[in-house]
Amino acid sequence: MQDRIFLGGGGVEYAEKQGLLLKYANRHGLIAGATGTGKTVTLQILAEGFCAVGVPVFMSDVKSDLAGLSVAGREDFKLHDAFMKRAATIGFDDYNYGSFPVTFWDLYGQAGHPVRTTVAEMGPLLLARLLDLTDAQEGVLNIAFRVSDDEGLPLLDLKDLQALLVWVGENARKLSLRFGNVSRASVGAIQRALLVLENQDGQMLFGEPALELSDIMRVDPDGRGRISILAADKLMGSPRLYATFLLWLLSELFEELPEVGDPEKPRLVFFFDEAHLLFDDAPKALIDKVEQVARLIRSKGVGVYFCTQNPADVPEDVLGQLGNRVQHALRAFTARDRRGLRQASDTYRGNPRFVTEDAIREVGVGEAVTSMLERKGAPGVVERTLIRPPSSQLGPITDKERAAIIATSPIAGKYEAKVDRISAYETLKARAEAAAKEAEMAERAEEEADVATREYRTGRRYSGSRVERSTSRRRRKSESFGEAVAGVVIKELKGTTGRRIVRGIFGTLFKGR
Repeated sequence: MQDRIFLGGGGVEYAEKQGLLLKYANRHGLIAGATGTGKTVTLQILAEGFCAVGVPVFMSDVKSDLAGLSVAGREDFKLHDAFMKRAATIGFDDYNYGSFPVTFWDLYGQAGHPVRTTVAEMGPLLLARLLDLTDAQEGVLNIAFRVSDDEGLPLLDLKDLQALLVWVGENARKLSLRFGNVSRASVGAIQRALLVLENQDGQMLFGEPALELSDIMRVDPDGRGRISILAADKLMGSPRLYATFLLWLLSELFEELPEVGDPEKPRLVFFFDEAHLLFDDAPKALIDKVEQVARLIRSKGVGVYFCTQNPADVPEDVLGQLGNRVQHALRAFTARDRRGLRQASDTYRGNPRFVTEDAIREVGVGEAVTSMLERKGAPGVVERTLIRPPSSQLGPITDKERAAIIATSPIAGKYEAKVDRISAYETLKARAEAAAKEAEMAERAEEEADVATREYRTGRRYSGSRVERSTSRRRRKSESFGEAVAGVVIKELKGTTGRRIVRGIFGTLFKGR
């Protein structure tokens, strides 16, 4: 079996041949360099090399260039002559064009198969990072996840989490007694952050069917590992979503894959393009998690390769885990650039034939300074290397070509239709409807009881139990007409009219005297 992936070489000034030992490919790596120096081609040839020896690859395609892996290069390509000349210079005798098995993925389900996970699988730490929550808000989010477990409320998509947060807010006082302060203000802040994420189409990431890791670790019947390419051109418009998704995928690999020690070749190689997005403004807890994954996931047979413009974009604790390095040109136009260049050169094992710092500054497009792990995992001496040309097409493919590849994929139709099974949203909605129905029935029963009481009292008023009042009324009706007139006269005399009559009578009497 081929024991290494051929990277390139050169003539007298350059290394004879440089390759990446498969046995140490799971020790991770770094691909760095300024824009336009050839990082994408390096990603492409590494993917080709791993695929050819049966190692599945997962990579993101930020500029739609890596889709060319699915199509063979052509002789009418404008760089055909340059490729052939480069192949002859570096001793790449068996260079030829060829295509590679590719599976396209897309968070939005447009340029590839939909890729999803559930809110529960994402977890509160990564979700808090995605939503840019404060410590207090992250604490409330952790409480919501705990309630989800305790109450049997599965969190599958965003509406599940939104519904659960409403329940948490309504029961904040009771939950505070058990878990500590649950602020309604924090619940409201999380809901607003979820609304922003939803407006950025972030809800497309969450739901079922969720991605099965086995589908990105496929090996074709011909023995070649499939290359999974995530369409990231649109996704880069939401950089935090992009970085969080890739970190979630790494975490899932770390959690689910069994230990395999140091295999003869990796089980999967993961390329993290635009890696600086992962670490920009990242909290320490998140960086610690990345370091933990980078340090331990190699024993699961997974190699992680960070691709970025400057090695300084990667924290030192993580950078120290990256043994295989391809450094394209760095431009030093400012004092800060020069410091970064010096720091980058200091991380390599020196070569007496040249000054590493000068070499990093001087290499041209398609050239690099490389250092690969050698026997027993020791860093190799830094070398100037002419990178080999790719066998697949350099550049994007047409929409028609992409659609044909998606239609004939071994997982075609598996993830396209979204499934919405009973989860937290449906359960809480059913509970609320049942409670509302119960309250309505109780209110109706109370109203019916009130009506019955009023009817009962009205019935007693006109029943035989009030005979005395009816008899007195009949007695009054039997009174003589004279007695009735006398009664009216006496009543009038007691009132204002009566007083006037009396005054009139007495006044007349006094006047007569």
